[in-house]
Parts: sequence; structure tokens; C-alpha cells
Amino acid sequence: MANRHLARSVVLQTLFEWDTTHASQTEAKNILARNVAEFGGADVDQLFMEHLLFGVLAKKSDVDLIIEKAAPEWSLERIAPVDRNILRLGLYELLFADRTQVPAKVAINEAIELAKTFGGDSSGRFVNGVLGAVYKELGEPGKNEQGEKKAKREELPIEKMGGAIVYAKHDGQYYLALVHDVFGHWTLSKGHIGEDVTPEAGVTRVIKEELGLDVKVENQVGENEYIASHPEKGKMRKHVWFFLASSDFEPLVLKKSGGLDDAKWFRLKDIIDLNFYDDMLPIVTMAVQKLLDHASSTRDRMPAHA
Repeated sequence: MANRHLARSVVLQTLFEWDTTHASQTEAKNILARNVAEFGGADVDQLFMEHLLFGVLAKKSDVDLIIEKAAPEWSLERIAPVDRNILRLGLYELLFADRTQVPAKVAINEAIELAKTFGGDSSGRFVNGVLGAVYKELGEPGKNEQGEKKAKREELPIEKMGGAIVYAKHDGQYYLALVHDVFGHWTLSKGHIGEDVTPEAGVTRVIKEELGLDVKVENQVGENEYIASHPEKGKMRKHVWFFLASSDFEPLVLKKSGGLDDAKWFRLKDIIDLNFYDDMLPIVTMAVQKLLDHASSTRDRMPAHA
């Protein structure tokens, strides 16, 4: 609705003033009232604006963390105040709004339009890149509900990545080393391997850097490819090779970067309840099956006791 777009504009102006003047939340309400009177018009949805403003303020810490993880090259202080608050508003609607009222693509498109109107020459592209990256991590909700122009996959630059299902045996049980991202999913450790001699060598290096583990890379268990948006480089194809890799059962030392906030060992029987991305499930399932098959064949080869 047109008045919803105007409402977001008024909320953005309020957030900008609140941010740059270091106002309190109580003062933010007064700033909003003043902006509504000056810019809102007769049919503006004031209840929507209040809900949006105080929703952003309530989730500011969570949203700021996601901005830092989705745009690691840019600290919050380096991002222009207008762009910073457009991202806060857009991410709040993308992550926390009722999707029946604000579909994911609407949240992104509205933020881009605000960036084009209120930001600098590159603001639209920057906001699109950050929100697009988060949208991809969420599994692209609602992607099939709306038509959109897509770049031809083969024309996009490719970025080679490698990852591993790292396992160890401890007290007679298999454990998997998994990482947790800021979007609430458990997933597999992975990283860039374009400069490495082989995917296997790249995966060995990536796991050492990200988890502090020395691994022995075994057979490949899957690969996938997806299109991602970079805040500065634009769209690219990310092709990921996944391997099974063994390790000693040692403490995990997570490298605090790249959108990850935790790493743990899980027993095989406990991973069924974890929140995985849809495209990770087949790869994890295949790896688990290989481990179970190996355990079964090992038991079959053991000599019977007299």
C-alpha cells in the first residue's frame, strides 16, 4: 500500500534522528509524533508506524549483529547512518514481521526503494546485497510465489568453496562437529578453497582455520551450488564440495567470523532434532548413513568370542 511506503519513510526519518542524536526510546516516540505531523499526511497508518519503530528498537542488538555478519567488510560505524537504519528497518521486517502481512520480498524491495530515495548513489545496491545475503541464508522464503528476473547462472562469476562433515569417535560413539550461524541454524563448516591445489587440501585448511581441528579428508559426500549476493561484488555462483572428514575428539575452537556464533560436538542420535537448512539435510543424511554402514561392517568383522 502507498501509505505503508510513506509510513516506512517516516519511521526511517525517525530512526535516523534517534540514531544520530543518541536519543532515548522515550524520545524516539516524541520524534515519531513530530515526523508524523510534518510528513505523515491524513491517511498514514500510525499504529503500523509505532509497531515498526518500537519493533526495530527492541530488536536492535540482534539486527546489528546480523548486519555485522552479513557485511563483514563494513563495521556499523563505517556504514552511512541512512543506510544503517534502512538495514535495521528492512532486516526487522524480513526476520521478525508477520510474513502474511509483509512477505520477505516486499520487505527487501521496500528497503531498496528507501535506499534509492534517501541514500547515496550506491545505497540501493549495498542494501540489496546485505538483505539478499540474509534472504538466501533464510532459505529464500516465498521465492516461488513471485516471479522475478534472474541472471543466467552460467554468466555469473563462480566462487569455489569446500566443507566437511567432521566426525570423531569417543567412548564408543560417533560424534559430528557442527557450527551454528546467527540465523539460528546448525550447519557444516565450510570456506573458500579457490586458491588451494585440490578441494581436499582446501577443506583440510578450512577446518583447521575455522574449528582448530586437524582432519583427514575422506570421500566426497555431496556438492551444491547456489546464487548469493555480495554487498559490493553483486551476484555470484557459490559451488561447494562437501567431504566426510575424520578427527580426534578434541575441543572445538571456533573462529569468530563469517556469521557463526557457536560450534559443538553432537552424538549421531541427537542431530535429528537440530535445525538444518533444507539443502544441508541430504548431505548430512548421506554422511550419517556412511558412518552407520562403517560401524555395522566393523561389528560384522569382529571375531566371535569362544
